[in-house]
Amino acid sequence: MPMKHCHLSDIRSTALFFDELARQLDFPAHFGRNLDALWDILSGDVEGPLDILWEGTLLSQASMGDDYAKLVELLEDVAAERGDMTFKLLP
Repeated sequence: MPMKHCHLSDIRSTALFFDELARQLDFPAHFGRNLDALWDILSGDVEGPLDILWEGTLLSQASMGDDYAKLVELLEDVAAERGDMTFKLLP
Protein backbone atom coordinates (compact mmCIF):
# COMPACT_ATOMS: atom_id res chain seq x y z
CA MET A 1 0.00 0.00 0.00
CA PRO A 2 1.21 3.53 -0.66
CA MET A 3 2.12 5.71 2.30
CA LYS A 4 -0.71 7.93 3.57
CA HIS A 5 0.39 11.41 4.60
CA CYS A 6 -1.31 13.83 6.96
CA HIS A 7 0.21 17.30 7.25
CA LEU A 8 -1.16 19.42 10.07
CA SER A 9 -0.29 23.11 10.39
CA ASP A 10 -1.79 26.20 12.03
CA ILE A 11 -3.84 24.01 14.37
CA ARG A 12 -5.24 26.33 17.04
CA SER A 13 -8.04 24.21 18.52
CA THR A 14 -8.94 20.61 19.21
CA ALA A 15 -11.93 20.97 16.88
CA LEU A 16 -9.65 22.05 14.02
CA PHE A 17 -7.26 19.18 14.82
CA PHE A 18 -10.09 16.65 14.54
CA ASP A 19 -11.44 18.34 11.38
CA GLU A 20 -8.09 18.22 9.60
CA LEU A 21 -7.21 14.67 10.62
CA ALA A 22 -10.67 13.42 9.63
CA ARG A 23 -10.54 15.22 6.28
CA GLN A 24 -7.02 14.21 5.33
CA LEU A 25 -7.33 10.59 6.42
CA ASP A 26 -10.94 10.14 5.29
CA PHE A 27 -12.34 9.12 8.67
CA PRO A 28 -15.77 7.47 8.66
CA ALA A 29 -18.81 9.67 9.35
CA HIS A 30 -19.33 8.03 12.75
CA PHE A 31 -16.01 9.41 14.12
CA GLY A 32 -16.79 10.64 17.63
CA ARG A 33 -14.30 13.54 17.81
CA ASN A 34 -12.80 12.58 21.18
CA LEU A 35 -9.63 10.83 22.36
CA ASP A 36 -11.19 7.37 22.64
CA ALA A 37 -12.68 7.61 19.15
CA LEU A 38 -9.38 8.88 17.76
CA TRP A 39 -7.53 5.93 19.29
CA ASP A 40 -10.05 3.49 17.81
CA ILE A 41 -9.88 5.02 14.32
CA LEU A 42 -6.09 5.32 14.17
CA SER A 43 -5.34 1.96 15.75
CA GLY A 44 -7.87 -0.04 13.76
CA ASP A 45 -9.62 1.71 10.88
CA VAL A 46 -6.95 3.71 9.04
CA GLU A 47 -4.75 1.46 6.93
CA GLY A 48 -1.02 2.10 6.87
CA PRO A 49 1.63 2.87 6.31
CA LEU A 50 0.82 6.29 7.73
CA ASP A 51 2.88 9.42 8.29
CA ILE A 52 1.57 12.32 10.39
CA LEU A 53 3.51 15.58 10.47
CA TRP A 54 2.38 18.36 12.81
CA GLU A 55 3.98 21.72 12.05
CA GLY A 56 3.66 24.90 14.08
CA THR A 57 3.47 23.03 17.35
CA LEU A 58 4.54 26.00 19.48
CA LEU A 59 1.45 27.88 18.30
CA SER A 60 -0.71 24.79 18.74
CA GLN A 61 0.56 24.19 22.26
CA ALA A 62 -0.04 27.81 23.26
CA SER A 63 -3.55 27.80 21.75
CA MET A 64 -4.72 24.36 22.86
CA GLY A 65 -3.34 24.01 26.38
CA ASP A 66 -3.74 20.58 27.97
CA ASP A 67 -5.51 19.18 24.91
CA TYR A 68 -2.30 19.55 22.90
CA ALA A 69 -0.34 17.32 25.30
CA LYS A 70 -3.11 14.71 25.36
CA LEU A 71 -3.26 14.57 21.55
CA VAL A 72 0.51 14.32 21.19
CA GLU A 73 0.67 11.53 23.76
CA LEU A 74 -2.11 9.62 21.99
CA LEU A 75 -0.45 9.97 18.57
CA GLU A 76 2.91 8.83 19.97
CA ASP A 77 1.24 5.83 21.63
CA VAL A 78 -0.60 4.82 18.45
CA ALA A 79 2.61 5.12 16.42
CA ALA A 80 4.44 2.90 18.93
CA GLU A 81 1.68 0.30 18.88
CA ARG A 82 1.12 0.20 15.12
CA GLY A 83 4.67 -0.04 13.85
CA ASP A 84 3.66 1.27 10.40
CA MET A 85 2.98 4.85 11.52
CA THR A 86 5.38 7.73 11.97
CA PHE A 87 4.55 10.89 13.87
CA LYS A 88 6.71 14.02 13.84
CA LEU A 89 6.41 17.37 15.55
CA LEU A 90 7.97 20.54 14.14
CA PRO A 91 8.01 23.86 16.02
